[in-house]
Amino acid sequence: MEFPLVFAVCSTLLLLCSSSAYAQTAKSPSLSPTPTPAPAPAPEYVNLTELLTVAGPFHTFLGYLESTKVIDTFQNQANNTKEGITIFVPKDSAFSSLKKPSLSNLTTDQLKSLILFHGLPRYYSLSDFNSLSQSPVPTFAGGQYTLNFTDASGTVHIGTGWTNTKVSSSVRSTDPVAVYQVDSVLLPEAIFGTDIPPAAAPAPSPEVAPTADTPSGETTKGRSSPTSSPSNSSFRMINWGIWSHLVLALSGVLVLFL
Repeated sequence: MEFPLVFAVCSTLLLLCSSSAYAQTAKSPSLSPTPTPAPAPAPEYVNLTELLTVAGPFHTFLGYLESTKVIDTFQNQANNTKEGITIFVPKDSAFSSLKKPSLSNLTTDQLKSLILFHGLPRYYSLSDFNSLSQSPVPTFAGGQYTLNFTDASGTVHIGTGWTNTKVSSSVRSTDPVAVYQVDSVLLPEAIFGTDIPPAAAPAPSPEVAPTADTPSGETTKGRSSPTSSPSNSSFRMINWGIWSHLVLALSGVLVLFL
């Protein structure tokens, strides 16, 4: 009896071990791990100082950006936000042609607000301005410092109340930074008020004396005929006087002989 019992126990243990080994073998094969996608490349850093130095000439505007520290605000918006930035940059000639009002009379805060007035806290492509004509668009200066846009056949026009100008070219228009050249300095009503000086009247054109008409041959002939008529009449009268004297002289001679 002991032998069959030992045999049965051994058989049971052997069966359990083989079942465990089979279960481990039958496990599904392990899958290879999914590769982690590579991180998206960081957006290109835009150095506004370098951009405006190479393009342009925008030296005057760049000087105001640096002296008012607005360059730091624009630079941070350009590279550290999702909204991006849009900047309107006047050429040097726009500042040199600005006679009245003069920027030299502005306070430090007013000058800073004027430079902030040239930037929008969001990236706008040229095609986006077509949808901005419904209402004023806020600028970095905030408050009443807003710009009005109209799109005329693809040309973007900008109104400030004091200034009416247009975008003349695109310096850079790659999200998240747009820089557009404008023909005039953007002057806000919030600084200069609503008493806009009238535009200078254009200089009068020099008066040119009308050229005298050259008389034609027919006209000359017609004009000379009245002059020649008295001359011919005088000639005939002289001839008649000579003949009358001759006739009288002959008559006297005949009387003497008769």
